[in-house]
Amino acid sequence: MLSSATPRCEVGLENWVQCNDAPVKICKYPVTGLYEGRSYIFRVRAVNSAGISRPSRVSEPVAALDPVDLERTQSDIQIPGPPTNVHASEISKTYVVLSWDPPVPRGREPLTYFIEKSMVGSGSWQRVNAEVAVKSPRYAVFDLAEGKPYVFRVLSANKHGISDPSEITEPIQPQDTVVVPSAPGRVVATRNTKTSVVVQWDKPKHEENLYGYYIDYSVVGSNQWEPANHKPIKYNRFVVHGLETGEQYIFRVKAVNAVGFSENSQESEAIKVQAALTCPSYPHGITLLNCDGHSMTLGWKAPKYSGGSPVLGYYMDKREANHKNWHEVNTSLISRTIYTVEDLTEDAFYEFKIAAANVVGIGHPSDPSEHFKCKAWTMPEPGPAYDLTVCEVRNTSLVLLWKAPVYEGKSPITGYLVDYKEVESEDWITANEKPTSHRYFKVTDLHQGHTYVFKVRAVNDAGVGKSSEISEPVFVEASPGTKEIFSGVDDEGNIYLGFECKEATDASHFLWGKSYEEIEDSDKFRIETEGDHSKLYFKNPDKSDLGTYCISVSDTDGVSSSFVLDEEEFERLMAISNEIKNPTIPLKSELAYEVLEKGEVRFWIQAESLSPNSTYRFVINDKEVENGDRHKISCDHSNGIIEMVMDKFTIDNEGTYTVQIQDGKAKNQSSLVLIGDAFKTILAESELQRKEFLRKQGPHFSEFLYWEVTEECEVLLACKIANTKKETVFKWYRNGSGIDVDEVPDLQRGECHLTIPKLSRKDEGVYKATLSDDRGHDVSTLELSGKVYDDIILALSRVSGKTASPLKILCTEEGIRLQCFLKYYNEEMKVTWSHRESKISSGEKMKIGGGEDVAWLQITEPTEKDKGNYTFEIFGDKESFKRTLDLSGQAFDDAITEFQRLKAAAFAEKNRGKVIGGLPDVVTIMDGKTLNLTCTVFGNPDPEVVWFKNDKTLELNEHYLVSLEQGKYASLTIKGVTSEDSGKYSIHVKNKYGGETVDVTVSVYRHGEKIPEVNQSQLAKPRLIPPSEASST
Repeated sequence: MLSSATPRCEVGLENWVQCNDAPVKICKYPVTGLYEGRSYIFRVRAVNSAGISRPSRVSEPVAALDPVDLERTQSDIQIPGPPTNVHASEISKTYVVLSWDPPVPRGREPLTYFIEKSMVGSGSWQRVNAEVAVKSPRYAVFDLAEGKPYVFRVLSANKHGISDPSEITEPIQPQDTVVVPSAPGRVVATRNTKTSVVVQWDKPKHEENLYGYYIDYSVVGSNQWEPANHKPIKYNRFVVHGLETGEQYIFRVKAVNAVGFSENSQESEAIKVQAALTCPSYPHGITLLNCDGHSMTLGWKAPKYSGGSPVLGYYMDKREANHKNWHEVNTSLISRTIYTVEDLTEDAFYEFKIAAANVVGIGHPSDPSEHFKCKAWTMPEPGPAYDLTVCEVRNTSLVLLWKAPVYEGKSPITGYLVDYKEVESEDWITANEKPTSHRYFKVTDLHQGHTYVFKVRAVNDAGVGKSSEISEPVFVEASPGTKEIFSGVDDEGNIYLGFECKEATDASHFLWGKSYEEIEDSDKFRIETEGDHSKLYFKNPDKSDLGTYCISVSDTDGVSSSFVLDEEEFERLMAISNEIKNPTIPLKSELAYEVLEKGEVRFWIQAESLSPNSTYRFVINDKEVENGDRHKISCDHSNGIIEMVMDKFTIDNEGTYTVQIQDGKAKNQSSLVLIGDAFKTILAESELQRKEFLRKQGPHFSEFLYWEVTEECEVLLACKIANTKKETVFKWYRNGSGIDVDEVPDLQRGECHLTIPKLSRKDEGVYKATLSDDRGHDVSTLELSGKVYDDIILALSRVSGKTASPLKILCTEEGIRLQCFLKYYNEEMKVTWSHRESKISSGEKMKIGGGEDVAWLQITEPTEKDKGNYTFEIFGDKESFKRTLDLSGQAFDDAITEFQRLKAAAFAEKNRGKVIGGLPDVVTIMDGKTLNLTCTVFGNPDPEVVWFKNDKTLELNEHYLVSLEQGKYASLTIKGVTSEDSGKYSIHVKNKYGGETVDVTVSVYRHGEKIPEVNQSQLAKPRLIPPSEASST
């Protein structure tokens, strides 16, 4: 801030008037030009290089009155005397404030004053307020030359005249007499309450004209300071409120006056916010635990607050019922919360009170207990549990702890029942159906924001014993900022459970337990507590450490927590511990291999990161290998990759490969076992890549043989070739034999094809394509059989299925045939026929078949049951195709009629009379010989057989003899043939279904004549006789 400006306003008006034309740099300013008797209010605005601030709060109203209201004299004095005691009451660089006493006597008339100034050595006087009369005995003189001394004098005036000048002041030099205060001295912070601290400090060496002090505070380590007060305080002691319990703070102080702020004081020592030491609060819950008729064992609960210092012990007083005086039970402190009072009178009633003590003193005693009768306990049931403690209060649950009864009864205690109820309810609820054997119990399903009380009853074989004292009411709700036990591993790999409690005081104890029993095993555990933090370390962690761990913090408002260390969490912590104790270099990938283009084998591993100082080595079969021509080893530290490239990978390289890495203390290694099949795989791959590399140096197949199916349902064997030249020769082979092709393949196109028009099983085999020239030779083979053949059939089905025609009806003598015509059909294709959505299996009734371009379903002897929808479906490699026909109504009737016609015709054809063999069409024979024409005939019923000569019925005699043996062997015998026997002979075989005529030409030649040339092997051709003709014959 550079300076400030001061506006004023008369009370009752709204117009603000600025008092100073130029900003002033100190926090004080004399305001002139006011009207006597009127009231004014003031405000201030700060100015810096950025501009003018908002106004301050308005001051209280101030009346412009003479502070010395002397009683006016009633004398007859008319001209007043000169003022007295003229002096400078305030001096600065730019003005001097003069003050004086009014003249005595002053007269009855109102007074005004005139002020005059003179620069020392000038010899002249100048009136300061020539135009404005001053009515108050105080005036600020401006327009003084800085550094020059002045003297002043004042004159009084009234309506009668002006007085003589006053005495001249001592020389006064305008200058700043007020400076910025020095910093306050040593700052000391002391404990006060759980949320406040008392801060005291030494005053500055020069404390004149101080407005007061400002106090700042900061959380230790935060470097953020906050103001504790917004108005300066006059005293060097201040209570800072609103601090966080358990947090550590430091404090500093600065002084302020009209000129400005002092430097900050030195910081105080850090102090933890907690209550100051006091006497402990009173014990409570006094319970009778046992009585034998002469002594009583009492138990009680420790004070809720220890007073900031550990409780050292307890004092107990007793008195008999109806007695006024209390008597000490003990003179030395009782260290536990249980005590046996001896020397009591049997059957007498006693009451007790107990007080706790710490280093500060003895606290208030408890309220007197109830009256306990000193009568021996003999009941078989247990006595009461005691010292009920509630911990781990959360929104819907809490944990209840207690101690076992001192009096067990007539048999050992077998368990405990826990009861609870809401404070306003009268009905107790038992939390556990079966007694628990533990002395702790987690009560769940409570209502958040409700208040409950609890009690415990011990159980033995005799029954349920006395109830414990009812606990104090517990408000079920988690405290704000509730902390829980956490698990962790320190920098040295030690596993621990930790807890933080800001509410802890110097008197607080962090009590660790397992299964709610205090941990005292120093061989397995180590406890470290510092300030408000405590850790439970596991010395030699193993699975016996699994379980429930708990902690409670004394001298707090019940701060407690528990933690279940299960197997999963234990394994997680052990893994982290092992990683810290035995640090490993994290790997992005384990040791792996890849076969390179020329058959080289690259082994590589990648770490998350590697420093330039990291070291590594490759070990093969327990022998380290060095970087060289056979093993090229390198490391890229920037990306953490370590690799080894083996130029030649052979049968001798079988074994175990290991990379060992070290980077500082961290280590890691990774192994790859290449033995047996794993080694054979990489060796084969390496050899293959090497061969591939060499193969590609000459003409070679860039894509080996593969097959395609064209839209014309042709199978195309194809391959792609590369690195050929004019002299390169390409050939096709099947099963080792060359295949002649119509066109020589154009190798410059880089593709070669072989077409198989209509694929069938006869096309199965091993197909081979070869490439060769002076640079090398390459072969590609495709075995077209097995699965390959099946896949091609599926592909053909897909292409052909797209061309499938609608189903058509063809009638035969056997039945009705449904046909689907396709571009290509093979009975090995996967097809199905369905009738009324039921799949048809090929059999006597329904036969499935097909030809090169047709698939059919033969319905043998169709009946009415065969009506309905028929579906043909052909399955390809990716989709199927369906065709459907409705064989019913007129379509079925027409088909049945045609079938029956064809069936009858077929039957007649089958059973008509016929010659089924034996007769030639031409016979030559020499005269004089005997001619025997014999044939087999058939017919059902047996046919009628008639012989003709030259289309006339043959007249039978001794020369012409006919016979029909067994109804099927017919013969014609001509004895002693002559030239007249030459001619056409016919056999006519017929029954009711028809028949046929077979003609035989007989040529007779004489002895010595040339035998006519006749084709003896040609059989005679029959001529059909229709049924109508046969029936009329």
